[in-house]
Amino acid sequence: MTTKPAAQPHTAGVSHRLTYLPDPPRYIDAMPRAPHIHRTYMVLEHHFRFQPDVLVGSGGYLCYDARNVSRSPYPDCMVAFGLAVPPGEIVEANGYTISEVGKPPEFVLEVASSSMGPQDYIVKRKIYASYGVQEYWRFDYTGGRYHATALAGDRLVNGQNGENGQYEPIPMATETDGILRGYSAMLDLELRIRNGELRFWDPKTGEYLLNLTEVKDQITKMEAQIMEIKAQTELINAQRDTAAAQRDAAATERDAMAAARDTVYANRDAALERIRQLEAELRRRQSES
Repeated sequence: MTTKPAAQPHTAGVSHRLTYLPDPPRYIDAMPRAPHIHRTYMVLEHHFRFQPDVLVGSGGYLCYDARNVSRSPYPDCMVAFGLAVPPGEIVEANGYTISEVGKPPEFVLEVASSSMGPQDYIVKRKIYASYGVQEYWRFDYTGGRYHATALAGDRLVNGQNGENGQYEPIPMATETDGILRGYSAMLDLELRIRNGELRFWDPKTGEYLLNLTEVKDQITKMEAQIMEIKAQTELINAQRDTAAAQRDAAATERDAMAAARDTVYANRDAALERIRQLEAELRRRQSES
């Protein structure tokens, strides 16, 4: 189970015992889906990393009761907010049991596959609604071969007397540039199909959440900028040292010139004094003859 909490706090004095769940079976057509699932999981996990009561999970069972785990789905991605159970304990349990955690996840996403396509939008749709999952999204990386559309989402409409209700479609829009998008109130993000890839758009920043490739590219650019700044700093330091050396040489030369000037003045004064002495001696001798 690839499940990781945004953070793993442990509540002092509170002990939770969650049933350990087995690993679910592997899809026969897992390889084409894997990159899309991994990107989605990593992007959301990174986005919610500073929220200690948020769990982002992928690939583990999501069941209401651990006794029925073998008949339960194992979503490609799920997000649960406001957890009273430390997310780290859910990780250790290898899956998400709603009756033990105390609440269902708010967000579930399935990535299309040839083997599970119809189940995603028929069977699982009913299961997640019965669990009380507030939003259920489906992404088809083929553009609609398995899910009839590249992106679709459902929002839970509560039933009578507090019972779980049914899903109603989340409005989707297609931009002039062909980007298909819909808003997730649970994530407070837009899900968008851009160049065949599922992306998450943050309305607050007006930017896409970065995927791993973009993060690496950004780090590479930052490293290059740091190297350039270091090179510029070294050049500035070298220029500063050269200027300081030139300043010191000029000061030394100035001091030498001042010393030479003082010597000239001293020699001049001594010569003038000698002239005065000789003139005085000459006048004395003239007066005596």
